[in-house]
Amino acid sequence: MSGDKNKINEQEEYRIEKLEPLLKEACNGEKAVFFLDAAHFVYKSYLGYLWCFVRTFICSPCGRKRFNVLGAVNAVTKEIIILTNETYINSETVCQMLFKLASLGLNIPSSVVLDNARYQRCRLVQDYAEDNGIQLCFLPSYSPQLNIIERFWRYVKKECLYSKYYENFANFKAAISNCIDLANTDKKEKLNSLLNLKFQSFRKVQILTV
Repeated sequence: MSGDKNKINEQEEYRIEKLEPLLKEACNGEKAVFFLDAAHFVYKSYLGYLWCFVRTFICSPCGRKRFNVLGAVNAVTKEIIILTNETYINSETVCQMLFKLASLGLNIPSSVVLDNARYQRCRLVQDYAEDNGIQLCFLPSYSPQLNIIERFWRYVKKECLYSKYYENFANFKAAISNCIDLANTDKKEKLNSLLNLKFQSFRKVQILTV
């Protein structure tokens, strides 16, 4: 129980002392802040809600293929920048994303908020970020609620994966890519609301032992 409270306090301190001041700089146009995370979309069935009076069988792929997307969302503009592959997201992929962010030609310093995945916290990534003038801001462990791109991945699954069947892997990938593309264009207003800079707090949540 005390460990849970300590973790919550650590997350709250990070939000108040580091994350919110960083985002204030971003809103004032003094810094570009990106939230970075990877999503691994496995080619399988994503069930939603289905109500029926008879047993229903739903087609399902084998689940042996996956479409990996490393994404970065601009905290202010909400622009989604991605890199994709069908193998693995690793430290080299993260460096490719950092290069992509550094190549945007922004005239202000850039910061990237990300979790503590080993391939993101390794020396290769940290050195590459330093060489490109990018500040890496690692979140406290177990704090996905502080990374707004996590909301975007849930949005993608809801929009194009839940309760849907794709006959082949190519259609599966195309649906995800199209959903991301639309988020940057036609769904911009919805994205602005979804990716607001308000963060869930667990400080007042009652924790029960099981």
